[in-house]
Amino acid sequence: MATTTVESLEGVPDVAVTPPPRPSSHDLPGDTLDDIDAQAHGVGAGGIRTRTLIVLRLLGVVGQAAAIVFVGGILRFPLPYLPCAILVGVSALFNLLLMISPASRRLAKPWEAGAQLVFDLLQIAGLLLFTGGLSNPFCVLMLVPVTVAFATLPPRWAMALGVIAASLCLTLMFAGAPLPWPGPDPFRLPMLYRLGVVCALLLAMAVTGGFSFWTANRASEMELALHVTERVLAREQRISALGALAAAAAHELGTPLTTITVVAKELARETPEGPLREDAWLLMDEAQRCRGILKRLTDAPEEAEADQRLSLEEFLDDIVAPFDGDPVVRVEALVSGPADMPAPDIWRRTEIIHALNSIVENAFDFAKTEILIAAKFDDRHITIQVQDDGPGFAPEVLDRLGDPYVTTRPGAEGSRSGHQGMGLGFFIAKTLLERTGAVVNFRNGRRRGAIVAARWPRAAIEVED
Repeated sequence: MATTTVESLEGVPDVAVTPPPRPSSHDLPGDTLDDIDAQAHGVGAGGIRTRTLIVLRLLGVVGQAAAIVFVGGILRFPLPYLPCAILVGVSALFNLLLMISPASRRLAKPWEAGAQLVFDLLQIAGLLLFTGGLSNPFCVLMLVPVTVAFATLPPRWAMALGVIAASLCLTLMFAGAPLPWPGPDPFRLPMLYRLGVVCALLLAMAVTGGFSFWTANRASEMELALHVTERVLAREQRISALGALAAAAAHELGTPLTTITVVAKELARETPEGPLREDAWLLMDEAQRCRGILKRLTDAPEEAEADQRLSLEEFLDDIVAPFDGDPVVRVEALVSGPADMPAPDIWRRTEIIHALNSIVENAFDFAKTEILIAAKFDDRHITIQVQDDGPGFAPEVLDRLGDPYVTTRPGAEGSRSGHQGMGLGFFIAKTLLERTGAVVNFRNGRRRGAIVAARWPRAAIEVED
C-alpha cells in the first residue's frame, strides 16, 4: 500500500493505465434521479388532510361561540347576536357536512383546501364586520388561514389566498359596525390607527406566511432526501445479500444435480458404444462441473464472513481499488497511529463503503493530481479523512454541506465527470456515516483542497475478539 502524508502531494504518474470501472453514487435504483428532480421542484406543496381542516374549523367555532357568550353574556357588551349566530352556525353546518362526506378521509386537493380556507377567511371577516372591524382585537385571527395556506398549499394557491386576505383587511379598514362598547357613545378608532393595524396585519401575514412556507419546504426536502437515502441503503444491502442468496441456491440445487449425475452414469454404463453413450458421459461431466461451481458458491458464506472483518489497511484498499491506476489522479492511502498500538480490525459495513466511495468519487471529480485517504486511530477513536488537491469547497456552501440539495456544482463547473449534482451525494454519505456512529465534518485544507473527515468511537466499528 502506498503511503504519503497529507501535506506532501506529488505529481502525476508517467505511465498511462486504463482505470477499472468506478462505482457511482449517482446510480440510484430505478428512475430515482428523475423522480427526485421532479419532486424537488414541487416541495412545499405537501397538502393537508381534510380532517385536519375540520378539526381547526371546529376549534374556531367553539372559540367564537365562547367569545360571544363571554363578551355579551358576562361582560354585558351590546353585541349583534343574530348575525354573529348565523355566521357561527353556517361555519358549524359546513363543518358537519364535511365530517360526514367521504372527502374527510383523504388528502384535500389544493383547490378544495383553498376553497375551505377562503370560506374561513370570509366567515372571520363577516364576524369582524359586525363587531367593530379592525378595532376588534380578534382581527389577528385573519392570520390563521393565511398561515395554514402557506404551510400546506402550492405557492400560487397560497399567494391567491394571501391577496384575498389583504383585500378583506383593507375593506374592514373602511367598513364595519362600531366596536360593541358599554355606554351611549360608539367606540371608533381613528383612521390613522386602523391604517396602522392594516399595515401590521399585512406585515404579519408576509412574515408568518413566508416562514411557514420555508419551514414546510425544508421539511419536504428532508423527507424526500431521507427517502432517497433509504433506497440507496436498501440497494446496497440487496447487493450484499446476493452472496447468501447464491449459497442458498447452491444448497437447493445440490440434490437434483447429484441425481442427474447418478442417472447419467447408469445410462453411460448400460448404453452400447455410440453417440448416445458419449452424450451420457458428456452429461455426467457437465453435471460434475456444475457441482464444482455450486461447491465454490457454498463455500462463499465462510469467505464472505471472513471478508466482513478487515484491517484498516485492507479496508482502505477496498476504497482505493476502484480508482487505482487512473492516469490523471493518483489515489493513495495511509494508516497511522501510536507506534506501540496495532491497527484495529473493523467491520466492513455497507453504509460506510457506499458513503466513502461517494466522497472519494466527488473528490476525484475535482482533484488535480492526487487524493489522499488517511486513516488515523488511537485508543478511543478511528478517523478516516479524504483530502484532494482541487479548488476546495466554495465558502458560501461550506457551512451547509451535508444538508439536502446543497451543491457546489449545479452546472457541473470544474467537474471532471461533468455530472450535474443535485446536492444529495454529501447528504446521503453524511446520513449513512452518522448511522454508524460517525461524526462527519467538511472543511478546506490550509493550502488547498477539500477535506471530509469521519470519526467513530472505536467500539462503534471495531471488531473485538
